This record gives sequence, structure tokens and C-alpha cells, in this order.
Amino acid sequence: MYIVGLNAYHADVSAVLLRDGELVSAVEEERFRRVKHCAGFPRLALAEVVRQAGIGPQRVDLFAVSRDPRAHLWRKAWFALRRRPAWKLIRARLANQRQVAGIAAQIASALDLEEEHVRGRLRAVEHHPAHLASAFFVSPFEEAAVCAIDGFGDFVSTSLAAGRGRQLEVLERVYFPHSLGQLYLALTQYLGFTRYGDEFKVMGLAPYGRPRFAARL
Repeated sequence: MYIVGLNAYHADVSAVLLRDGELVSAVEEERFRRVKHCAGFPRLALAEVVRQAGIGPQRVDLFAVSRDPRAHLWRKAWFALRRRPAWKLIRARLANQRQVAGIAAQIASALDLEEEHVRGRLRAVEHHPAHLASAFFVSPFEEAAVCAIDGFGDFVSTSLAAGRGRQLEVLERVYFPHSLGQLYLALTQYLGFTRYGDEFKVMGLAPYGRPRFAARL
């Protein structure tokens, strides 16, 4: 079985191809476009992982996308009703969801396939379970506690799970707007780094400093 995984319409868009659960190829779009943290759709990366696998695009059994716009809809609606976010933010989120909804057409165009052929093989995977799976299923453990912490993905910033064999049970989630990842991003910006993507520099520099501001934080 050939499965293509896609990170699309998010930072660092990329593609990966698995054959019977084993990694064949993994490519980031920025390597082709020469744009750091390239967003949008990973058209060139997608074509490249299929090429490296040495198969025709029609041989791909499933296309898995690490986004699920339907996840936590009632929480999103409740937040919008309670907080009444700015129309600019709502418009941006709706535009992003329209892009994700049209992903079958993008895959078909990149691989010269019929859109209906792709639609029948397309699977939406919620963002945080995808993070959890990428940690547990490649680990050497048959059973483990798993945690994912990031900015946000599908309205979730932190998730805790128990992994057993081939199963993941999500035990707890932290939802928008609460996020340690966003706090880290804000501090990174405060220190004078760019808007997104320089957090790793702050992480690398942290061991060389002293925790003088821990109490204030």
C-alpha cells in the first residue's frame, strides 16, 4: 500500500510517501522554491516523492492531509459567538478553509490525475493526532505516554495521548486561545526575531543564558 502524507496550507509545507508503512521519501517544498517556511500547497514536493518512489501517481492508495476543517466545529462556533472576533480574522480563516476544501483539485493537477480519482482516496487527519502519531508510531515502544505542544492546529494547541500497539487514545486537549507555543512565539518576537520560524534560535540560545526573568514569566 502506498500512502502520501501532505502538510498543506500551513508553514513548512511538505510531502511524504510510505510503502506498507515504511518511509520511502520525505521532501519540503522550500527546497524547490527557495522560500524559507514556504506555505501554500506542496505541489513540487508531492510530485518529487512520487517520482522517488518509482511508481505512477495512480498507484497511490491514499492521500492523507494533516488538516481537518470539520474538527471541533462546535467549539469554534461557541468561541466565535462568545468572543466575536474581528471580521478580518474570520475572513482569513474562511479563506484558508476554502483552500483546504479544494485540495483534491490541487493534488489532481500536480499529479495529472482525475479529481474524482483523488477524492475517493483523500483522508483528512486532524492536526494534533497527526503530531501524536508521528511521535509514537515511529518510536520503539509498544506502549507510551505521548504529548504534542505547538502553536495551533485545528483549534488545538496541546494534546496528551496514550499509545498502545497500533492505537492512540487522546486523553486531553488544550484549545484555542490558550497556547504555550503562541507564548513562545510572542517572546521570540519580543526579542527581535522575525514573525515566524525563529523559535529554534531562541531554544538554541537559551542554555547559554541565566533564568533571570523566570519569576516575571
